[in-house]
Amino acid sequence: MTNFCNLYLTCTDKKEADKIVNALLVKHLIACAKQIPLTADYWWQGKIEHNAEILLVMESKLALFEKVEAEVAKLHSYDTFVLEATPISKISEKARKWLEAELNVG
Repeated sequence: MTNFCNLYLTCTDKKEADKIVNALLVKHLIACAKQIPLTADYWWQGKIEHNAEILLVMESKLALFEKVEAEVAKLHSYDTFVLEATPISKISEKARKWLEAELNVG
């Protein structure tokens, strides 16, 4: 069975999130992306930052992680973006077939 995953990435705003999602969808590196507005609190360059961001939750395959990361690196505004993958241990049969059909076609 293909090793599907959820990819997580925060973006500075909706415009950046839309740009990244579109590029990844066109290249069939993701099958779906959900955008969730949130606030982030984190350490950056020695101080605590508080910012509004968009969290992308994207459906993909673990084998595509490096290609997704390379594409994100071209488009993301952050010096250090965090792209994370969480493997999916079980998935419904119809969803599995849909993901297989949509990911990395051609």
